[in-house]
Amino acid sequence: MGLSRGPPKRWSLNDTYGFIANFFDAQTRTYTHRAAPRCITTTRQQSRSLSVAQDANATSSPRVEPKNTQGTPSPRHIHRGFHTYFVTHLPSSSLHPDSRAPTGPHHKLPRSAAAPHNSMSGAAPVSPPHLPPNRDLTVVRIPLRSAKHHFGVADSRGSRPYNEDTNQAGTIDMPAFAKRAPISLVRSAMNKTGEGTSADSAYGDPQIFYFAVFDGHGGTQCSDFLRDELHGYIEEAAEEFELKSSLRPLRKGRNPDLVSTGVPTPILSDAEAGGQKKLDRLDIKTSEAVAAKADIPKIDGHGAIREVDNPDAIEGARPVPAKASHSKALQLQKELVGEYKSTIGGYFRRFRPPYFYSSHDSGSPESPVSVESVLTYAFLRADLDFVGAQARKPDPDDPYVADAALNYDEVLGKPHHIPPSGQGIGGRTRFKGGSTASVALISTPTPAPFWHPAASSTLLVGHVGDTRILLCETATGLARPLTSDHHPNAPNESHRLRRYAASFVTDSFGEERIQGLANSRAFGDMASKRLGVSAEPEITRTELGPAQYSFVVLMSDGVSGTLSDQEIVDVVKEAKTPEQGARDVVAYATEVSSDGDNATCLVVRLGGWERRSEGGLGSLGTKEIRDFRRNEALDPRRGRR
Repeated sequence: MGLSRGPPKRWSLNDTYGFIANFFDAQTRTYTHRAAPRCITTTRQQSRSLSVAQDANATSSPRVEPKNTQGTPSPRHIHRGFHTYFVTHLPSSSLHPDSRAPTGPHHKLPRSAAAPHNSMSGAAPVSPPHLPPNRDLTVVRIPLRSAKHHFGVADSRGSRPYNEDTNQAGTIDMPAFAKRAPISLVRSAMNKTGEGTSADSAYGDPQIFYFAVFDGHGGTQCSDFLRDELHGYIEEAAEEFELKSSLRPLRKGRNPDLVSTGVPTPILSDAEAGGQKKLDRLDIKTSEAVAAKADIPKIDGHGAIREVDNPDAIEGARPVPAKASHSKALQLQKELVGEYKSTIGGYFRRFRPPYFYSSHDSGSPESPVSVESVLTYAFLRADLDFVGAQARKPDPDDPYVADAALNYDEVLGKPHHIPPSGQGIGGRTRFKGGSTASVALISTPTPAPFWHPAASSTLLVGHVGDTRILLCETATGLARPLTSDHHPNAPNESHRLRRYAASFVTDSFGEERIQGLANSRAFGDMASKRLGVSAEPEITRTELGPAQYSFVVLMSDGVSGTLSDQEIVDVVKEAKTPEQGARDVVAYATEVSSDGDNATCLVVRLGGWERRSEGGLGSLGTKEIRDFRRNEALDPRRGRR
């Protein structure tokens, strides 16, 4: 006879509430674990670095993070990371007064009883090092996409079912690479107080701005990956190279206390910095002097437009050697090139990336390390991680590979690489598409922002594919391209690839293609990697003088493939704000486009914005051709021509 178990317990409302509470408590703990500080990702990166070093060379010493031998915290401990906003100090208004206590001793004596400080009265009182010298300042975070007078972005999918273009804008956490300002500027900036103070980065330098456009093909996985991760690869590469700021020696020589205590350097007001004087001193060229230099499409006698080819990039400044760990940089570069040779092969068996150690004389004791080599390493590292991640996934188009047992932890003898964010790469199945990319980094030597008319800055461009970046010169109004289209028919690209590609295929439009691709450089495209479709960037360094350029434009080929460079610049000139300029360029390109490609445009304001329409032909140089394109787009017989 069995034992009586008693009546079954009924499920009550309290049990339901308890189950829900336990469920959400578990979810909260899981989310907290996933959103741990960056140090967890750092540990994974260290493990990844050690695995790569041990696999590439068993006898070499493992790569470890540099130990901080000083008493001050290292940049790793005060890491800010990438942000989609910039931080600044603005004067507090009467409606929103500053609630902080006054810094330092203050008296309430009348002005007549106050005496100026002199050398006989002793040392002057000093403000605490962690606060700005002026208490009437408020720290604000300004979302870059909301600052329509400084930055604008617009996109359109055209006639395509979805938009494969992506873009990114924000501030990146890396040492400054700007050219040092003259000592007179630094002294005046340190001795005067203006309307606001700068918000420096974790490295103690003025913030570095990051703008990028990505044009995906075959899907959005690669362009989304670059939007979310490429800036992290640049930050990580700068840290692994132990890159030092180009401004640090100057600041240390001027006043070491400013570096050690972290006192923000005052920003000059427009009157003090001479912003209006810089604009007035510009040598504006006349329309007669510029007309012969402008590349504007013409209308022939048959009513057809004679398009102009996109010119190559202007010659940039030479790379500036930076202070970094040369031995560690060379080790990282050799390891990366070795991984390309062993995992991909083909073109990469004799791979010599620009700005790497192999590009210099082997007899030199140390190859110079520059920001260009850091940017090249970041691009190549991101591309190899993306291609390697896709190789580990099942191929939906090949049932044999999809059914075969795969080792998800290792492919071709190489360990799995984790991106800087610690997240996975792509979806569950193999992605065979890719993406082009154009990245612009702006670094200023003084706290004045790069859009100030009196500010000088350094613009560094990294480019892969057929996206495009343009500058508008204030004095002439002409477009100055900073990128070249990486197509198989380009002379440099043809010479680079002829040794590895069996032949180029010409499509029905007369354009040469490599393995069906219109671009000879791209991220992803794993099926064409062995033939030389690499992500080695074309890098251009440009020094931006005070008010020398009005704005910079980043765009996808849906814009640059439809409009000439001068048309794009002239459309932006007629806009009141960069945001309106980006929207007008995309709307115009979409309206007159014949193939309806995705179109994306980013407009960034520079120091000469206020006089953008005065130089050369202004915006009237392409007025006729723009009106002609619009009329052609509205012609109902257009599709039958």
